[in-house]
Amino acid sequence: MVDFVVFRRWQDHSGDVIALFPETPADVHGRYCDSFMHVGQHGAADYHGVIQHTVPVGPKQYAELAEELWRIGYDLRPVKHASWRHHDKRRETARRFSTVDTRSSGKEKS
Repeated sequence: MVDFVVFRRWQDHSGDVIALFPETPADVHGRYCDSFMHVGQHGAADYHGVIQHTVPVGPKQYAELAEELWRIGYDLRPVKHASWRHHDKRRETARRFSTVDTRSSGKEKS
């Protein structure tokens, strides 16, 4: 499975690089996508909010973070920005997970 990823750099003093996975939901509604940074590792991210506070980076700037992600099993496909298809896929994946039958308590009825 290919992991589409958008690499960005924070505009604040840290200048840390963040990886956004626009197709991977981080909540049951698909509002937030999964993200990854050296410090903090995985977390939920508001894709559009992060885009507003970051700038694009090139392969040289994100190489170290990409290497770390590759080592933990990601098959990265970097893209400059997420399309509406990426966002739709994230929401659809979240819908599939949220429709799992949660009504049963795991106890057998007699």
